[in-house]
Amino acid sequence: MEQVLIDLQVKKKLHTNEGVGALDVCMQIPEHALVTIFGKSGAGKTTLLRIIAGLTKPDGGFIKIGNQTWYNSGANINIKPQLRDIGFVFQDYALFPNMTVKEHLLYASPQKEHKYISDLLDVFHLKGLCDRKPGKLSGGQQQRLAVARALARKPRILLLDEPLSALDSEMRLALQEEIILAHKNFNATTLLVSHDVYEVSRLSDYVYVIDNGKISEQGKPGDVFKSSAVNNKIAEGR
Repeated sequence: MEQVLIDLQVKKKLHTNEGVGALDVCMQIPEHALVTIFGKSGAGKTTLLRIIAGLTKPDGGFIKIGNQTWYNSGANINIKPQLRDIGFVFQDYALFPNMTVKEHLLYASPQKEHKYISDLLDVFHLKGLCDRKPGKLSGGQQQRLAVARALARKPRILLLDEPLSALDSEMRLALQEEIILAHKNFNATTLLVSHDVYEVSRLSDYVYVIDNGKISEQGKPGDVFKSSAVNNKIAEGR
């Protein structure tokens, strides 16, 4: 049986374009899995990633990572974000405009491991761009740098918040391959937020569908997307 790495049950009030709602989810995610959180805009996907990262405090519940408790409302435990073993790639990449590609990776790497950084530069095809700053990179190159920087910490958990949403279809396909390669080579448990069915099906071991703050479906992508309920929501543009 696969070892559970992330065990969580959290609640959080949501404010969306459709009014006030609530995120109320329970998940158990195996170590080394690539899991996607799928759903329409405003469903609570990004909020959930931010809760795991410690950037948003839930209203109640718990988050256990292996044998560590990161959050427990009953025990008044809430570990600071910088003490959580995560790498986070935001939708806008959040790169530093005055740092070069290599400086980004060195800054993020606690031990400044040059061999590991060199491996990241190779995997993400950034070696020839080491001295460039983000303003001199294409959108695809910025995305590669954002993922490489997140992995430079050697995180146990990698959180990806729709990292490919701003890219054209050809670039998305190429970078999906690199995400798969990075996930396999760098040993992180990966949580990906996406609303792209093909992307989810191609990348994920497992998918959770969140609708109105609750998990409506879960399972392997091929099984979940056979569900008439999920397909109806996709067809409705939800």
